[in-house]
Amino acid sequence: MSKQENISLSKYGIDRSKIFYQLSPNELQKITLDNKEGVLVSSGALAINTGEFTGRSPKDRFIVKDEITRDKVWWGDINIPFEPSKFDKLYNRVIKYLNGKNLYVRDCFACADKDYKLNIRVINEYPWSNLFAFNMFLNPSDKELEKFEPEWTVINAPGFLADKLIDGTRQHNFAILNFSKKIALIGGTGYTGEIKKGIFSALNFILPIYKNTLPMHCSANIGENKETAIFFGLSGTGKTTLSTDSNRKLIGDDEHGWTSDHSIFNFEGGCYAKVINLKKEDEPEIYGAIKKGALLENVIVDSQGKVNFQDDSLTQNTRVSYPINHINNIQQPSIGKSPKHIFFLTADAFGVLPPISKLTPSQAAYHFISGYTAKVAGTEAGIKEPTPSFSACFGAPFMPLHPSYYAELLIKKMSEAKVNVWLINTGWTGGPYGIGKRIKLRYTRSMINSVLDGSLGSYNVKDYHIHSVFGLAQPRECPGIPSKVLSPRASWGDDKKYYETAFKLSKAFRNNFKKFEDESSEEILRGGPQRTAHN
Repeated sequence: MSKQENISLSKYGIDRSKIFYQLSPNELQKITLDNKEGVLVSSGALAINTGEFTGRSPKDRFIVKDEITRDKVWWGDINIPFEPSKFDKLYNRVIKYLNGKNLYVRDCFACADKDYKLNIRVINEYPWSNLFAFNMFLNPSDKELEKFEPEWTVINAPGFLADKLIDGTRQHNFAILNFSKKIALIGGTGYTGEIKKGIFSALNFILPIYKNTLPMHCSANIGENKETAIFFGLSGTGKTTLSTDSNRKLIGDDEHGWTSDHSIFNFEGGCYAKVINLKKEDEPEIYGAIKKGALLENVIVDSQGKVNFQDDSLTQNTRVSYPINHINNIQQPSIGKSPKHIFFLTADAFGVLPPISKLTPSQAAYHFISGYTAKVAGTEAGIKEPTPSFSACFGAPFMPLHPSYYAELLIKKMSEAKVNVWLINTGWTGGPYGIGKRIKLRYTRSMINSVLDGSLGSYNVKDYHIHSVFGLAQPRECPGIPSKVLSPRASWGDDKKYYETAFKLSKAFRNNFKKFEDESSEEILRGGPQRTAHN
């Protein structure tokens, strides 16, 4: 049953393991079930439990500080340096641990545009981790495999627990990028998202420096008129949901590049969607993609194989990975032209920001650098309650360079493409989290569709109200949307409390932006909430 090739892993120091190479999803699923590491659900998908970690662990993400990275990486709490000598010692300990085990190896690549293709070899301890790699990366043809030479290698050993006193890690789990050796080393965590985020982080360094290409933590789709729309946003803001639209072709759901020759390309070959509270009527495309070949993570399954998508007893960060062709309406290849509309998605836990507002160029730059949203419980280890958060470029945990580097590239490309930029609040209305309610998905979809079909038209002062605290242009009317929904102040029914909260949030914006002020122009600074007598 198992497919084995005469490939050698000796250059990695692995010479005593049984290698299972390029196994099909069916084969990987069978091994997982035989090993009792997962269960089959009623739709035919495989469900597994990732163990202790059900989300990323940002404090345990490191970059080796060497000749390549020393003067380029933006070092700090996000990009934590790791000594080359310590990496070598830890690497050797991981290899010793893996040697002699059954290993699952996949050669694949990232970046749908052939001019930017990155060849990758993924070495997994567990078969279901290799299924994730099959789903999320692009798979070479048999002919391409004949001459395949991996440039980057992901070594994934969830069962290896580091010793912080010996290995120099913070605790027993780690995800380390080594740009000189082109290795992503992951251990102590079964959370599969670390695999793709390792490669994404590497591309966020490689593409802007060497390819003049902007890497983006965004989803993208394309309409019948061939106009591309892209959606920036962190986990839980609706990136995957809102870009998966039966009326538009999906380019990709999470990671893209914007090239110097005015095109958008997907990094990945699949989608990695949150499934907490998933309902067929709200998200039929994603619901339908959960079939044979898909991999569910940390969901609760009953004895009949039925998934309870509302059950968050393990985590709110329940997930599914599936190949992009599980979605019916996709763009092939996963490439589009420069966007006509960009949407910044934020889940505002304060309930202050309008559900939709149009941004000026300076506001677009300011909000891109700020990357405001709320951390949703379960998305990261240790987050128990939603917390207001700022993540530069809507993806700071994956950005090795200074945010201004990416912002300048974005501003340049937006100017060249004459893009309209919109801020979409998919969070709360009628009050903050715990008092107000989450904005209805159908309202958000309707507002975005009104932008894409031209119903909201071009910017016209009389058609918009300027938010008195944030200066955002919020439309007075939108087809199918009650006017009260468009005004966050009106939805509260208490002006005093609303403005107190709005001023509090605006102060948080300004405090966060202090670290970017020295690198930002006066024009960008004008894009933020302005200081008033109240704040």
